[in-house]
Parts: sequence; C-alpha cells; structure tokens
Amino acid sequence: MTDEHYMNLALELAKQGEGQTRANPLVGAVVVKDGQIVGMGAHLKYGEAHAEVHAIQMAGRHAEGAVIYVTLEPCSHYGKTPPCAELIIRSGLKRAVVAAEDPNPLVSGRGISMLKEAGIEVATGVLKEQAEELNEKFMHFMRTGMPYVTLKAAVSLDDKTATVTGDSKWITSKEARLDAHAYRKNHQSILVGVGTIKADDPSLTCRLPDTAHQPVRVILDTNLTIPPGAKVIHDKAAPTWIYAGANADPETVRSLEDKGVRVTVLDTETISVRDVLLHLAENGITSVYVEGGSTVHASFVKERLYQEIIFYLAPKLIGGLSSPSAISGEGFQSMKDVPLLRFTSITKIGRDLKLSAKPLTE
Repeated sequence: MTDEHYMNLALELAKQGEGQTRANPLVGAVVVKDGQIVGMGAHLKYGEAHAEVHAIQMAGRHAEGAVIYVTLEPCSHYGKTPPCAELIIRSGLKRAVVAAEDPNPLVSGRGISMLKEAGIEVATGVLKEQAEELNEKFMHFMRTGMPYVTLKAAVSLDDKTATVTGDSKWITSKEARLDAHAYRKNHQSILVGVGTIKADDPSLTCRLPDTAHQPVRVILDTNLTIPPGAKVIHDKAAPTWIYAGANADPETVRSLEDKGVRVTVLDTETISVRDVLLHLAENGITSVYVEGGSTVHASFVKERLYQEIIFYLAPKLIGGLSSPSAISGEGFQSMKDVPLLRFTSITKIGRDLKLSAKPLTE
C-alpha cells in the first residue's frame, strides 16, 4: 500500500470529529507496521486526547518501529493535552508521514523538527491539499487572525427571501433546511441582525441529534431594540452575544446581562462587521455562519469579509418590488468593483439547488 492510501484513511478518520472539536482542528492518525494497520485514531472532542494518542495506544507494543500517518503536524506544546510529538518519539516509531504543517504559531514546524531531531524519518505534503481543505476554517483563522465566514441564504428563483408581507416559512424544502443545520454544527457561531430576531424569533440552534456543542448566537443590534421576550434571550439553549453601538442604553445593557446575555458595546455609533469579527477572534471564535438578513449580508459583501457563500435556491417565484432579497445595501457602483466568485459545487437537495461559491482570489 502507498502513503496516499493510508493518509486517505487518516483523513476519513479525521472527519469523524466534525462539529465536536470547537476551535481545534480535525485530525486523523493511522499506525502501520509491516504492511498491517495496528492503530487508528481521531481527535473526537475538544480537550480530549488527540488522534496520535488514540492510534498509538491502540498499536501498543506494535508502535515500536512502525510508521504513523497523521493529517496535521503533531503538536509540540503543552495545551489541553501533552505534546503528541513527544509521544511519537517515546513510542519508538521510525517514520512519520504528515499531510499538512500546522500554521498555529505554537506548533508551526516545531513538531516536525522535534521528530527529525530524534532521528525519526519524516515525510510531509502527502495529500496536503485535501488535509488543508478539511481544516480550512482552522487554517484561515491561524493564518489571518480572523474567523472563517460563511454567508448563507435561502432564496426563491427570483432572489427573494420572503413575500412582501415578510412571510418566509418556508421558501426551501425540509431537506435543504436540514442541510443548513449541518453548517450550524460545524461553525462556532451563528450571526444575524436584530431584524431577523424581530421577524422570526428564531432559536438559532443546531437541531441535529448528534450536536455536541451549540454555536454561540451572535446578534448585531445597534440600538439594543431586541424584543425582551426573544427566544435567544430566554431559552438558555446556547450562549447569546449581542453587539451594540456606542449609543446603546446602559440600562438595557444591564437588563440583558442580568438575563445571562453577553453584551459588547462598540466605540462607534454604527456597528462595523470587521470590528465584530476581530472581537470574536479575540474571544476564541474561529468560524461564523452568517444567516442574515439582507443588510447584514450586504455589510459582509461590501467589506469582502467572507470566505464562502451558500445559497439554497428554491424553484419558486415570489415577485414583488418590495419583497426582500438576500443582499441589500447600496451595492457596487461599477462592474469592475464587483467581486468575482467561483462555484465550488452545485447540488440538488430535495426540490432545491444548493450553490456553493468562494471568492476567486481565495
């Protein structure tokens, strides 16, 4: 068997932790000796043992003289768990095959260097592209210091998100809505504007049965006009963070905080989505799933602060000049200023189409 074969297996194992590792990357590991797989593992939950630990423990005494395949560079620092690079050295493995280097400044080449200095043969870059794609949110955050942002909308064929009266339930099929919950599961936060709260009073939670951690609910509310009876304030189903402008009423801030809501009052009268993303990053949020509405989407598009767009397109024609669309705002003045995207996938889900796209420069 080739290195690519065993690394493919490690990548499949890594996917098992999706939605459960929070800010940590997805990692899989396979230990092979004399052409036989003797150990396998994945990082399955934040704060618990890494993939290499599970794989080496399963291999036991067979680890000595074996080869370990790991999708991301073994850690070299003490965090929630001891360094995996040290465990690999102690276990007597003779060779390590690493798909992608870890961009985390705490690791970034140090794990590989430790292995080489200990006399372990190291090969890197095996299925690197697939490994980096698997952890694109983590990679983006570590390289830029900003959360990975996905913009999502459910629209009719004529780009309407509701009727002229505001009725939006439901534009897309049950299958499409279930698919959207999978994205909620693998993002650390869900972001909407207060208009969405007023219009729909959503729970903004992931309702898939195997959800390990609910994403943080982020609400942009310049003047703190959120209804006091909103579900996101009272249901305690997930943390709720509200961002407000400098003129927000201090008494309203205190009232919300008394209910367990985290309120951040920005220094500016209007809310800058860039400032919000920076604050989220400072507080450990590495990915944001933006569900609107149209003004919020427009802010992210204008600032080019997104890495992926997911549109669910329903075979319906709503019509109406005043019916809301997915993206509002002033728009771009010239076609040369309009950002160009590339479609990454077009799939049929239920009766709907799911369009996935990323900026062409990404």
